[in-house]
Amino acid sequence: MKKKLFGTDGVRGVANIPPMTTETAMQLGRAAAYLFKDGNRRHRIVIGKDTRLSCYMIENALAAGICSMGVDVLLVGPLPTPGIAFITSSMRADAGVVISASHNPYQDNGIKFFSNDGFKLPDALELKMEDLIFSKRIESLRPIASEVGKAYRIDDAVGRYVVFLKNSFPKDLDLKGLRIVLDCANGAAYRVAPAVLEELGAEVVPLGISPNGTNINAGCGSLHPEVMSEAVKEHRAHLGIALDGDADRVIFCDEFGNVVDGDHIMALCAVDLIRHKKLAHNTLVATVMSNMGLDIALKQAGGKVVKTDVGDRYVVEAMREGGYSLGGEQSGHLIFLEHNTTGDGMLSALQVLSVIQRSGKPLSELAEVMVSLPQVLVNVRVIEKTDLESIPEIKKEIDHARRVLGENGRVLIRFSGTEPLARIMLEGQDKYQITELAHQIAAVVERVMGEKKQP
Repeated sequence: MKKKLFGTDGVRGVANIPPMTTETAMQLGRAAAYLFKDGNRRHRIVIGKDTRLSCYMIENALAAGICSMGVDVLLVGPLPTPGIAFITSSMRADAGVVISASHNPYQDNGIKFFSNDGFKLPDALELKMEDLIFSKRIESLRPIASEVGKAYRIDDAVGRYVVFLKNSFPKDLDLKGLRIVLDCANGAAYRVAPAVLEELGAEVVPLGISPNGTNINAGCGSLHPEVMSEAVKEHRAHLGIALDGDADRVIFCDEFGNVVDGDHIMALCAVDLIRHKKLAHNTLVATVMSNMGLDIALKQAGGKVVKTDVGDRYVVEAMREGGYSLGGEQSGHLIFLEHNTTGDGMLSALQVLSVIQRSGKPLSELAEVMVSLPQVLVNVRVIEKTDLESIPEIKKEIDHARRVLGENGRVLIRFSGTEPLARIMLEGQDKYQITELAHQIAAVVERVMGEKKQP
């Protein structure tokens, strides 16, 4: 079955326009409460959010829907997505809800769910939730009197999460002597992230810690690493750390201001774990978007890479099925399954910092463990998401590119899970060649399926 509301990372769209309306949020709350109730005890669902203006109305609608089904709500306020996963599990709640559109601009918002163990919901559960909404099977279920739910505010959620993050850092190490530029994207980590680094002894140069409801991800954070890079050079810092709006992804820069993406971070962490015999099955899980240089780096270190579809939820599913401990995406979603159940920007940063402190090497040197092959990504806005290779005109151009590149490169074309975009990615040894081929494919896609094309 094809999902109607849920994409690759929950429900997402422009706030106050379908599907991201208060009406849909209330129905999602009711469906979630129904699905996660088991037995006659009191049930609880955690709700957290980032710093978007629209989070207030969506939070209230979700809480109303959940309470209307006889389930209590625990409100934790602004907190990183992985923090909400942690709180859900540690407080033995029945489920967790995150209100966030991650790296998207402030006018967008989203809703995603965690089960009681802190993991994102599988497709089957999301389909069940949609069925409950569209079939209206639970419309008649209306608890009354003392059976309706209550809403409570959890005031110490930030403190709990700070302690959890600090406990993921080796107890025999600290961050004394390190000057770190930290860009919180005016998002959910604006309080948590500086506190963690400072309490571990680092000198922190904070950026993006003044959210006003409309400045999340705006010219800051992991979407704009150049801001972090300039600050590193200006303050002569040892490295920079940039989070996105909900702090489930992280991008770094070294002491020279050079950006270090998720692939390089996965490579240096995986190789370090292999060296210390701590990488489960000597295997790293990445997505099809990761650079071929990552495969080469792991092979040279005696490990291997397992590839999944794009989306950190699919990385986590593969990790759980295969018993693997480390995985992630080029975008900076990194999952250290030994510590947390989902991508966690600050936890990932602490693992990288532990490698830096224990090795005594700067990030620039550690990142050299992987050499990236040239990669080009071109986005085309489309009016519908039809299999591109089923369209002869487009398939002809894709096949041509594959013949030209042969075994020395690859062509990957996929649709965005959250936006009306076709993503055309080519990789190879010649940057000029793959750029030309990518734009040739993009031109045909735009002509045949582009947003401006009228039926």
